[in-house]
Amino acid sequence: MSNNPASPTTRLGLLVRIEARPEYTHEVEELLTGALALAQEETGTTVWFALRLGPTTFGIFDAFATEEDRGAHLQGKIAAVLMENAPKLLVEAPEILPVNVLAAKIN
Repeated sequence: MSNNPASPTTRLGLLVRIEARPEYTHEVEELLTGALALAQEETGTTVWFALRLGPTTFGIFDAFATEEDRGAHLQGKIAAVLMENAPKLLVEAPEILPVNVLAAKIN
């Protein structure tokens, strides 16, 4: 198996786990799908995925070239919207894990 290192634009990432209150799963799904437009505005965010992991569990994975880009994203519009709505929509605050991307295939 050959080594496929991460691209220079996807070396750093964030993995976010979001647990919706059961009565607000539709609203959380809409918030995440609507956040795509905000992610597209972020020049430093090179990869962005909103995920549904289970009936009430959602996630976000995004990638960045630099620590500055990752920090800007954490201080950006998506994080602000998510945190503003968290008390109503979520069981608990989102779990935000900084990650290092070891390898990636992106077309």
